[in-house]
Amino acid sequence: MNPRPIRTRLRLAATLALLPVLALTACGSGDTSGTTPAGAQASSAPTDDPVAAIGKVDSVAALLPADVRESGSLRVGSSIGFPPGAYYPNGQDKPPAGQDIDLADAVAKVLGVKLERQDASFETILPALGSGKYDFGTGNFGVTTERLKTIDFVTYINDGQGFAVKTGDTALGKKVTDLTQLCGLTIGTGAGTTFEATLTAQKGVCAKAGKKPYDVKVYSENAATLTALRQGRIDVIMSTINGLRYQAAQPASQTTFLGEFHRLDVGFAFKKGSPLTKAFQAAVDELIKDGTYARILKKWGTSASAIDTSRINPPEHT
Repeated sequence: MNPRPIRTRLRLAATLALLPVLALTACGSGDTSGTTPAGAQASSAPTDDPVAAIGKVDSVAALLPADVRESGSLRVGSSIGFPPGAYYPNGQDKPPAGQDIDLADAVAKVLGVKLERQDASFETILPALGSGKYDFGTGNFGVTTERLKTIDFVTYINDGQGFAVKTGDTALGKKVTDLTQLCGLTIGTGAGTTFEATLTAQKGVCAKAGKKPYDVKVYSENAATLTALRQGRIDVIMSTINGLRYQAAQPASQTTFLGEFHRLDVGFAFKKGSPLTKAFQAAVDELIKDGTYARILKKWGTSASAIDTSRINPPEHT
């Protein structure tokens, strides 16, 4: 995915400096009830490093195409947003951190390759895979029927769609279970996400129910979505369950999580027909088997979104 224009990156950096832990990640599913997010009371990243001790596993690395084994590197387009998925805890001039960062690095170590990570905006990564710009992409990409037409996925977590409101707003109750609850409201969400697709596809539900339609405002930066909520320009945010739960655990965010709406498997994304998927699946399964996977999820407070085994292109949850 293409790097953000300099002006946009500077604006985002300034926003992150003001709101280091208040915003969300982008696009997935899973219920983390009873899980306390790591670093919930701090903007800095957890200091433990479960990835450090990982070594190459020859039997898994052998599944890589010969040209990749020879080059020893893979290009990854990374959407760096907010905890716990991927964010810059110490500014954009320092390395990113987060669950997606750790899992990608862990897979690379099992495969014995180096990652050439390129920061890219969420909505540009999937289209760029087809052009060969990246070998794979990360960004909490949810597996959907529509995406499976052009993208291959190797799953690594179960996350999903949820909602959050400004703390003290009781209009939606404690949980959103039906989109008709949103009729007449303004919803903020991320560009190119499953949330935008869901809201667009289901916009007619309000008319069918004889209610005023909801309005959708799309933002390219999650920090902007949160700011819009705080300023009253939107009524509710739709984003990832893990991201919204993490955000709500930050007292300064002044948001309340309204629970899981729809589950989605989340995975590494590849162009259709990529020869890398079997190696990545085997690497994720190796991390699950040796316990590294569980330690990474515990570090980021997402243990309840764990999967038992990685899958290639599973059907979308219904």
